[in-house]
Amino acid sequence: MESSVVDYVQSELRGLADPEKALAMQSYMKTDMPFYGVQAKDRARIFREIKARYAPAGRGEYLELAATLWELPHREEKYLAVAAAGGFGEFVVPASLPFYRKLIVEGAWWDLVDDVAVHAIRRLVLTYPGETWPTVDRWNEDEDLWLRRTSIICQVGAKERTDQGRLFRFCEARMGEKDFFIRKAIGWALREYAKTRPEEVAAFVASHRDDMAGLSLREATKHIGHLVAG
Repeated sequence: MESSVVDYVQSELRGLADPEKALAMQSYMKTDMPFYGVQAKDRARIFREIKARYAPAGRGEYLELAATLWELPHREEKYLAVAAAGGFGEFVVPASLPFYRKLIVEGAWWDLVDDVAVHAIRRLVLTYPGETWPTVDRWNEDEDLWLRRTSIICQVGAKERTDQGRLFRFCEARMGEKDFFIRKAIGWALREYAKTRPEEVAAFVASHRDDMAGLSLREATKHIGHLVAG
């Protein structure tokens, strides 16, 4: 499977390559990693074909597929690796958590990390909370910035299934950080949860107004400003 999926992916991406878009995407992402210049809708089509042609028969094949794509040099190949990591739900199980950690730590930028967080890690904490939360709890205190960010944003989209206590605790623990990506993560996670529990988020924000960075506060209150005004 390894050589055939690589041949397919690289053939498709080369056929769609756009050098001008590649340079623009590379500049936007502030990375030296090369791009083909292939847009999201085309990557989505390629991934659908990967699922149809190369669907893994077991977790070992699933990890091999995602890891093989991850080791390829272009950004779009890594996007497909992340799509594979989150796109075969039957294999998103606690035993796969070390692999997701690898993607987060090695990816080390929001475009890769956030997809792992809100697809693979969210599925784990919702489906296997007892087996997964202890690890994610430790990530909130980890020296790696991207693991800390993941702990905060991994419940984005969980709606009423959100572990509110953990979300608020994780945000509170990281409020003193000056890093943009942590401050943005706090605001984003709270803003999304406010769509489900606006009063609870408003109360949390009001009680931490003096400790919360302006960026976090603006993001968190984007749709509930009237509830925390004054």
